[in-house]
Amino acid sequence: MTNSRQPTLFIPHGGGPCFFMDDPAGTWTGMAAYLQSIAATLPEKPKAIFVVSGHWETRGFAFTGAATPPLIYDYGGFPAHTYELRYDAPGDPVLATRAADLLGEAGLTATVDPTRGLDHGVFIPMKVAFPDADIPVVEMSVDRDLDPALHTAAGRALAPLRDEGILIVGSGMSFHNMRGYGDPRFTAPSEAFDQWLTAAVEAEPTARADALAGWAEAPAGRLSHPREEHLLPLMVAAGASDQPGTQVYNERVLRTAISGYRFDW
Repeated sequence: MTNSRQPTLFIPHGGGPCFFMDDPAGTWTGMAAYLQSIAATLPEKPKAIFVVSGHWETRGFAFTGAATPPLIYDYGGFPAHTYELRYDAPGDPVLATRAADLLGEAGLTATVDPTRGLDHGVFIPMKVAFPDADIPVVEMSVDRDLDPALHTAAGRALAPLRDEGILIVGSGMSFHNMRGYGDPRFTAPSEAFDQWLTAAVEAEPTARADALAGWAEAPAGRLSHPREEHLLPLMVAAGASDQPGTQVYNERVLRTAISGYRFDW
């Protein structure tokens, strides 16, 4: 292990460009503070940041390979200024190719997309957590088959990057039912799932992988994730660690329980 070995993270990315809008109720204040705190908890400044986004689905896995990735404003109905936000972090085509090669060596399908930009599941939380935009960012898709074990295997294959100073981040939401946000009927179910998910994350790796593979049978699992694309980035982050995870963020947001997790070595 080197001093530069990075943890892996599963972070909540919020709702659309929420951190860059007026927020008189303070709905997103706590989540923003958590994201802003991340850099100070790392062993050193990452050499690059590798972000798995639930907003990009492909057949097999894919990685952004542009040297200067554009932004994809894949949200609708927000104030005009949120479509002018900038996050001009460089890409890292060499890292993208290395990641695809690691997956290929593990028997997984992976490609590099030389033109794809960074969607809001990446540039919005990164703009909060690493506002200087001076660290290269590579985005990874989720596989459209939505197989949790496959995503855990992908994380396992990518684990060597941590020893090279690469920060692996899963960006999603631990609860993602659009009908449930703000609805008090979802508070108790979201908390039941959150408690189950945290226990699964904190288990030793083999038990954790088994539990996460069966997430849909968890208390309020399908109610919390009618579709699991926002949960799968967690599987990649977890798969890249051989130690139990830790809940590092937990808050009730829009009347639902939301958590963030960290995996060390």
